[in-house]
Amino acid sequence: MAMLEVNNLAVNYGVINAVKGVSFKINEGEIVSLIGANGAGKTTILKTISGLLKPVSGTISYEGKELQKQKAPKIVAAGISQVPEGRHIFPGMSVRENLQMGAFLQNNRAEIASSFETVYSRFPVLKERIDQDAATLSGGEQQMLAMGRALMSKPKLLLLDEPSMGLAPIFINEIFDIVKAIKEQGTTVLLIEQNAKKALSIADRGYVLASGEVKMTGTGQELLANQDVQKAYLGG
Repeated sequence: MAMLEVNNLAVNYGVINAVKGVSFKINEGEIVSLIGANGAGKTTILKTISGLLKPVSGTISYEGKELQKQKAPKIVAAGISQVPEGRHIFPGMSVRENLQMGAFLQNNRAEIASSFETVYSRFPVLKERIDQDAATLSGGEQQMLAMGRALMSKPKLLLLDEPSMGLAPIFINEIFDIVKAIKEQGTTVLLIEQNAKKALSIADRGYVLASGEVKMTGTGQELLANQDVQKAYLGG
């Protein structure tokens, strides 16, 4: 049984059919990447999985239970956490306070302390900046904070929306190394990323989206080698 299974998902933005009958699955322990141009429906799919949007039709099953009628806090409690596009850190709040927001469903102090230590071990720079206003961090550090905040809830499935957007090349490489490490430490990852070459290079499998539909699927390496994918997304 797949950890997450999306079947024939359709989602509208007003009168726009943003997602049209999309189906895909993620197995436990995988990195799966959704690639496609702006407007392909990638972020809409993540928001629907997270409970921020409601589908017109179709189902989303997580660990065998349907999610599409659940509200966002219940979905987080079930083990799914999202790092949104644009990071959305809280300015005027310290790094510590931003991280605490990611643990809002936890009541056990020992568990919260354990989550902090896990985040610090993955992102040592956040420990160095713990009392600093999050708005004063660099773009790469803010992305690490957004990922750390999502990991505070100890998710089984992490949804990453454009983690490399707007970052300097040195940070892009570091972020992708962190994504691989997160997977290796037991968290399943659904990755949306404009940098298709980087995303597919670390993905176990990928799905190519266009105009709200899945046009192609394969392993990360198969899609990297595909001439149509190279021409459309890899500059080949």
